[in-house]
Amino acid sequence: MRNFISVIILLSCISNSSTTYSQRRVINLNGNWQITKTNLKSVIPTKFTSTIALPGLVDMAIPAIDTIPAFHNKKLDLTVEATNIASNSKLLDSIKSNNSWYYNNSVYWYKKNIQVNVKKNEQVLLKINKAMYHTKVYVNGKLAGENCYSFTPTLINIKPYLNRNKADNELIISVGCRNNLPDTVAKGDDFEKFFFIPGIYDDVKLIVTGKSYISNVQIAPDIQNQELRVLAETNSNNQSCNKNWLSYIVRETISGKIITTGKTSQTDFKIKIPDCKLWSPEQPFMYELELSTGTDNLVTRFGMRSVSTSANTGELILNGKPYFLRGTNVCLFRFFEDEDRDNLPWDSKWVIDLHKGFKLMHWNSYRPTLGFPPERWYEIADSLGFLVQDEYPVWKGHKAEPDGVTSTTLANEYREWLRERWNHSSVVIWDAQNESVYDTTAIAINKVRHLDLSNRPWDNGWAAPANNDDIMETHPYLLYSSYARLKEGKKVDFPNGLLNYLFKEEKNATGPNFSSNKLQRKHPIINNEYSWLWLNRDGTPTVLTDSIYTYLFPEANTAEKRLEVYARLLGMETEFWRSSRKFAGLMNFCALSYSRPKAPRGLTSDNFNDVKRLKFDPYFYQYVRDAFSPIGIMINFWDEKIVNGSELKIPVNIINDTYTEWNGALKLNLFNSGELINTQSQSIKVKALGKISVTIPLIKVERSGKYKLETEIMVGGESVRSVREFIVE
Repeated sequence: MRNFISVIILLSCISNSSTTYSQRRVINLNGNWQITKTNLKSVIPTKFTSTIALPGLVDMAIPAIDTIPAFHNKKLDLTVEATNIASNSKLLDSIKSNNSWYYNNSVYWYKKNIQVNVKKNEQVLLKINKAMYHTKVYVNGKLAGENCYSFTPTLINIKPYLNRNKADNELIISVGCRNNLPDTVAKGDDFEKFFFIPGIYDDVKLIVTGKSYISNVQIAPDIQNQELRVLAETNSNNQSCNKNWLSYIVRETISGKIITTGKTSQTDFKIKIPDCKLWSPEQPFMYELELSTGTDNLVTRFGMRSVSTSANTGELILNGKPYFLRGTNVCLFRFFEDEDRDNLPWDSKWVIDLHKGFKLMHWNSYRPTLGFPPERWYEIADSLGFLVQDEYPVWKGHKAEPDGVTSTTLANEYREWLRERWNHSSVVIWDAQNESVYDTTAIAINKVRHLDLSNRPWDNGWAAPANNDDIMETHPYLLYSSYARLKEGKKVDFPNGLLNYLFKEEKNATGPNFSSNKLQRKHPIINNEYSWLWLNRDGTPTVLTDSIYTYLFPEANTAEKRLEVYARLLGMETEFWRSSRKFAGLMNFCALSYSRPKAPRGLTSDNFNDVKRLKFDPYFYQYVRDAFSPIGIMINFWDEKIVNGSELKIPVNIINDTYTEWNGALKLNLFNSGELINTQSQSIKVKALGKISVTIPLIKVERSGKYKLETEIMVGGESVRSVREFIVE
């Protein structure tokens, strides 16, 4: 199926008597290329009509080589409200028949002339970090190799195809359309997307090195023994070894301080890192390992950290201690279809600022879902300190089998994925799929699990975990049942109020995909999707929330009112799920996605009001940021109406996600129509990783009207609040 390098061979020795070759040189091929488009049956084109910057997608060509119909194109039937777009045959057929929608038989050809100064015994490897769909590489008119996979690297030795004597070489890379991929590979299914734009969406580079080169290195930190296990691989199988032919240097990444050096004749060896500094989201300390064979050298960054799970407590264990994930989701492939996308996913400053914005939200983790970001994102996550639940782009729902994909073919993709990502400190969970239920993935997981020397846990979507030490995910969309009933024209009624329904009557729910409480207790659970309140960036409802706002929140009749309702409820739900301590992690859906208020309208959205300048919606920032504070508070009060003369006793939960005891004042204020009418304060302390509940009595409520309860604590000099509103009748 493919002819790209995927080598897992024992590392051999290079004789000291051999000629000294140059070390590895990496030539960046990002930047301007020529591009054109043909049909599937065409040969290599000779005329290139446009230019394009790499990495990116084919819709970035100048002048454009595709005419994308306006979102309000009347030729397409895009009025159907459907959760699963793929299930609507009329809509899907309409999309397929429109050749401008990247669902056709087109091939996109990239061209660049290169000169490479190569010595006789050097190799030239072309690496394309990621491209979709079905990558083929031609050098001077000859096919050098191809790769059907869309989410893992293409690595091809192009030395045999290069011209000699420093002559120009014509390098052409072609990609196709998603619908022409074989059924045996993962296609990145997403029922809520339309375009599936092809392109080379990650870095392209040439690697010039000696004839025998390091093809891969895996670093497995052992923090207990303060050492690294290093497993090196090369393209050579020569077994005539000399002693001490592989040298290594370990440095601190930022300071450059050398920690240790040495030589070995082993391919699987250990290096002591005395007094090592541990990596965590709070202290993302990075080291780097440089390996050299004499003909090649490879530098790899790493952090000293460990990750595991505890079945007894249902917790994720980071560096030997329980650690609670507070985070979000990044749905980058949907953002690829956003009108404001431009080149933002490949703008390093924008991506760094995005991660810094995540930090301001008190997030320490995120899940790239339904499509991997460029490798640069993982480097940034390593450096700034995020835990990543890395999800392979498989989403098949409840199918028994994922099309023609078998456990063997999927394991082959998983293997390439692990090999590319396993040295990233940020990657702490391998996530095999999204919201799917079938046996194929579990079998594939267990075919490759042993390859990861760090033994990170796996998540298997909505299917049963593949191993006792794995985690489970849940998506408890508490408003989904209301949406489903409203869509069927049925009445939705909450006699005791919506908040009581959500947070009392369903308080024991952990998600619609779970049916076995026994199973839940054996595995840590990550709640990595929740809420059903999405709004577009302009405050208009999405396809999935039209009825929610119309029937459940009729008073939210402006964009600003809807955005405030969304943020307040999302904040309450975040407090609620955190306070339960049932979850090892909590990730709202979704910090980055598309916003599509016009046809074809989006089903979900993100939480920005200006994605180019990375400005979160102010209400979201106000309410949801507080709900994710490391010291979190929740007013455990859900009544929306109370009787005049009631004497209020307000229960408040406080949780501590940190490793130090927290103590301070808990203040509770009661407002009537904006006027402060009562305040109470109580000194409290919460032990490390602990949780407490306190009850604060208030005065009798003897006036009708609108009231607001607000609890407040000070954390690191910042105010953290929980707010409830109710009416006294």
